Amino acid sequence: MKFGFCVMADIDEIGFFNHAETLGYDSVWVADSQMMFSDVYMVCALAAQQTKRLRIGPGTAICGTRIAPVQVAAMATLNRIAPGRVFLGIGTGNTAMRTMGQKPMKMAAFGEYLRVLRGLLNGEVVDYAFEGRSRPVKMLRHETRFMNLQPKIPLFVSGFGPRAMGLAGEHGDGLVFAIPPRGVPVQEALAHARQGAARTGRSLEGFKNATLTNVALLYPGERADSDRVKQAVGPNVMASVYYFYDVVHERGIDPPPFLQRIWKPYCALVEQTPPEHRHFRTHEYHYTDLHPGEAALIDEQLIRDTCLVGTPDELIEQIRALERDGLQEMVFATGNSHKWELAERFAREVITRI
Repeated sequence: MKFGFCVMADIDEIGFFNHAETLGYDSVWVADSQMMFSDVYMVCALAAQQTKRLRIGPGTAICGTRIAPVQVAAMATLNRIAPGRVFLGIGTGNTAMRTMGQKPMKMAAFGEYLRVLRGLLNGEVVDYAFEGRSRPVKMLRHETRFMNLQPKIPLFVSGFGPRAMGLAGEHGDGLVFAIPPRGVPVQEALAHARQGAARTGRSLEGFKNATLTNVALLYPGERADSDRVKQAVGPNVMASVYYFYDVVHERGIDPPPFLQRIWKPYCALVEQTPPEHRHFRTHEYHYTDLHPGEAALIDEQLIRDTCLVGTPDELIEQIRALERDGLQEMVFATGNSHKWELAERFAREVITRI
């Protein structure tokens, strides 16, 4: 099992990459949300210059805010700084798009985007349509100057539903997804990827998988809803709530069972903001902070419904079970100062024992 972190892009915290590398982590993924955080590629470039072994890349870059050629140029530039230890995670952009009041890219468009992205990363000539005009394109001069397509840049497709998981199998080198309690079992996710690969007769030999998850590492005798845990993972817990607020209202459906007991008070908090500005509020504190009133909604059950929770012994048992199921990499999402302590404790008390 490999271990990494997904951090919010923060130009003032490049030192965390060195911290993670020194502690033995395999990767740091960098979130891409242009309305809230520092620029993902600037952060990745600085981190790449200041590390030697760590794998670095967007986790995940957003297809709706950068056309595919621009995305590949950024990654190929990063690959020139740190050849062979960069990766591209790509997703439809729930948070990045919704902070602008827009919806994430639809699956059909995402599939077309991935087709172009895959071809350009491979150094191929691909047909590319821009504003209704289709022309063949390829990355120019990458063999000698400016950017590197070699060593190969692994493409991790973010998939949180069956169709996106299938697209990962069709176009990607790997899949990044969510495991239970808020996601799907490892084998189910991989089955969707295999179905996608089968559509084009593609082999998944060497295909990678990683989960983006939340973790609460408890001290002996500590409750899962202690003040410390709430401060550390409360923003992660609420990120799931933010996501479902949009989905429930757009589709006219009921909230999932694990949110029903807090749904009305949460909606009341959000609806203190005028409707025309509500998209500012719902994702503003994504993985970083809590709005007033949100901490009171977070109880032990909600934390357990959205996070891996336990003492070192309990987490080791859960991780080993996931590894037996085929999970290859665990990436812990975090956006506040607690990540420094978590990285150190998890490395010392969990990783060294696995």
